[in-house]
Amino acid sequence: MKKLHFAGIGGIGMSGLAAMACCQGIEVTGSDRGADRPENQRIIGALKNQGIRIYPQDGSFIRDGKPDFIVYSTAIEEDNPDFLAAGDVPRLHRSALLGMLTSASGQETIAVTGSCGKSTVTAYMAETLFNLGSDPSCLNGALSKRFKSDCFAGNYRQGQGRYLVFEADESDKSLLNYQVDYAVILNIGTDHYSKEELAEVFGKFLGNVRKGAILSDDVFAAVKDFIPPGLAVKIFYPEAGADRAFALQDYSVSGGRAHAVFSGCGKLALPLTGRHNALNALAIFALLDLLGFEHGAVLRSLERFDGIFRRTDFAGKTFGGALVYDDYAHNPEKIISCLNTMREMGGKRIFAIFQPHGYGPFGFMQEVLFQELEKFLQRGDRFVLLEPYYAGGTTSFKPSAAEVFADWSSRASKKENYLTFTDRNEAKALLTQQAVSGDIIVVMGARDNSLSDYAASFTVSD
Repeated sequence: MKKLHFAGIGGIGMSGLAAMACCQGIEVTGSDRGADRPENQRIIGALKNQGIRIYPQDGSFIRDGKPDFIVYSTAIEEDNPDFLAAGDVPRLHRSALLGMLTSASGQETIAVTGSCGKSTVTAYMAETLFNLGSDPSCLNGALSKRFKSDCFAGNYRQGQGRYLVFEADESDKSLLNYQVDYAVILNIGTDHYSKEELAEVFGKFLGNVRKGAILSDDVFAAVKDFIPPGLAVKIFYPEAGADRAFALQDYSVSGGRAHAVFSGCGKLALPLTGRHNALNALAIFALLDLLGFEHGAVLRSLERFDGIFRRTDFAGKTFGGALVYDDYAHNPEKIISCLNTMREMGGKRIFAIFQPHGYGPFGFMQEVLFQELEKFLQRGDRFVLLEPYYAGGTTSFKPSAAEVFADWSSRASKKENYLTFTDRNEAKALLTQQAVSGDIIVVMGARDNSLSDYAASFTVSD
């Protein structure tokens, strides 16, 4: 395999995979319908700097010769111009290529999956190994701040050490294509499938794990009948208890800094606020214990995480003094974790703006998200729905934000908590007028890279 063309190379997963293929000596080209958009230049620019040629997504790549394969993701439609131009060029799904490249790396593989937190934990795991002097490779569905450079956007790092850490996606069940040495399964939530179906997917995935797995207690309860004999398994728990070697004994926030205590260990100053991030750190701690790293060194390394792009990113302050944050949260569990973090950080009132990452996922989460918001939102809070982001593919364009808003507001205990806008600039105008010092505005949503620019647009220069 000497030459690959990526249809939709600007996607967060595709761009990292393209960078990885290029680092393994493969000639790489790509196309993307959003390649010229300013919000995508942090990724497209890095690919170009790496020597990857980017074409318009109009099939013109074929004029420079046929590649060995055209690489695609589940999001690519059958009538994509690159598919039509490729003719008899064979197609290769991104997950199949990932399996091939991880095998070719010669490194021991650590796959991180789960409904929530896998991108954060993938980056956090790799950076902790880096802090421990292990020089890992890392392929991720998010941009690591520590691993960003002119030639790498942050979703791929080429290391020479023993381990390769990568995010394994459950959304299209592509994780079942991977044979790995170690796995971390963080949780089972509400996003693409029912919890029962997702438990079966994770259970089957464990059959592809060769050496060991780290499981949350809820994952273990759901998949224990699938665990193959001889696989080393460690379980981590959200609270301490008898015979729980890896448990979150205490979590607190003081002086603007979060702290955690793991069972049998000293206090850890967390680099990220949020109880969910304490559990993320605990999962990493358990995996590194399995790999034989010394506990004290691991704790010190866990404290030095620079974070990833669009995860509780501080964007600035509004004219009225409200704090503004940008976050990738896009399913009920992630949204509520994000909102809880905003409350922990001192938000008297939370003004949340959510743009769903597709009509299908929006419909799937509609009821669960409403029930969770009803428990979280206090008087004075606002939860603003924007129309779902459309990135292509087949869809019914239902449910719309207006339809979901009508359903929610008809049943809400505090109807004033919910708002919807077809124009997000109208949402910005209202919230910046209402939010004052002590309030927090958070912009949430996946896939749309312009959301970080939108969050920044709420702010004023000091």
